[in-house]
Amino acid sequence: MAKLDGKKILACCANGAGSSLMMELAIQKVTKRHNIKPAELTHCPISEGQSAAKNYDVVFCSKAFAANFENLGGNTVVIPLKNVMSDKEIEEGLQAAGLLD
Repeated sequence: MAKLDGKKILACCANGAGSSLMMELAIQKVTKRHNIKPAELTHCPISEGQSAAKNYDVVFCSKAFAANFENLGGNTVVIPLKNVMSDKEIEEGLQAAGLLD
């Protein structure tokens, strides 16, 4: 079983419309490529993500917003991205976090 199977994944951007949706689609490419079946994969604005993040296993965001998630506590892994639409960078972030088999 993949380490991310059954996990909840969140993509956050400034307004929760354009770039977080594109980030979600790029994450979806990576999960399909690795045959990962997350319990949930969704996107939202940073304002919502800050309070919701503790309920997710993995949170992706722009590097510009990473500081908003510094004091989450718990087991949530935050993966900041330079290019939020890069499936390659998302895959590298998951590998660096030890979340890909």
